[in-house]
Amino acid sequence: MSARDGRHEIRVGGRRVAVTRPDKEMFPEDGITKEDLVAYYRAVARPMLAHVRDRPLTMERYPDGYRGPSFFHKDVPDHFPDWVRRVEVAKAGGTLEMAVCDNAATLAYLANQACLTPHVWLSRAGRPDRPDRLVFDLDPPGDDFGLVRWAATEVRGLLTDAGLRPAVMTTGSRGAHVLAPLDAKAGFDEVRDFAHAAADLLAARHPDRLTTEVRKDRRGGRLYLDVQRNAYAQTAVAPYAVRARPHAPVATPLTWEEFTGGGIGPRHFTLRTLPERLARSGDPWQGLRREARSLTAARRRLDRIAARA
Repeated sequence: MSARDGRHEIRVGGRRVAVTRPDKEMFPEDGITKEDLVAYYRAVARPMLAHVRDRPLTMERYPDGYRGPSFFHKDVPDHFPDWVRRVEVAKAGGTLEMAVCDNAATLAYLANQACLTPHVWLSRAGRPDRPDRLVFDLDPPGDDFGLVRWAATEVRGLLTDAGLRPAVMTTGSRGAHVLAPLDAKAGFDEVRDFAHAAADLLAARHPDRLTTEVRKDRRGGRLYLDVQRNAYAQTAVAPYAVRARPHAPVATPLTWEEFTGGGIGPRHFTLRTLPERLARSGDPWQGLRREARSLTAARRRLDRIAARA
């Protein structure tokens, strides 16, 4: 341990992870330090890794705490230890080496690098062009989370009618994600086309409340059905990730009963309260991968639904 800054090492899953400036306040209003951040990611590692393992990862880093300057870090810096897994992915004009978070030690290490929020690809490292997740990102036009709750239920109904098994989580920011696991046999073009077709159908059903209009000034107070994340190299906030908002809210998977019940908002669970929730109730998304379904079959069903509209 350094007498100057309190630097020390912890053992996580057989690895030694340095915690530098452990008393650095990441959320000053709540007294949440970098050491608290590292401890949180250690505490939620088991369920979180089930949802982020084997996926290229972008780091949202806040070296001076959540109110300070931030940046998105896609490539792996040279100083990262060799036990942090890397994957080389294609990008315009070349390739990029990205981190993959496969173990608790990597989660702890990223937290020490002031990565408040990991964002993960919708595809896995071995098949980066074949997504195994479809995502609807639902943010309210104002502060009405009730509209998000209603819209997510509508998305759920349509995706279920198409044969998919959607799940829901609050983002820890303003809205919610509806996610449907896929069998990873379709490419991003097919997944994106399906998502757009589903969004168009929902917007046509409820033109007064939902829209697919990209421009904010043309939405007229309606909720935007955002499916833009369903593309190569796009990311979604990782389940159980801390967000850079007051009180350290956490992106939290929920059961549909919890979500529709009305008592949980987008920033309901925090770094302080989420570990207790997991200890009490477990991970609502446990076994989600077994719910993966065919996008091709879902598209056939969706087309039949649209033809009857």
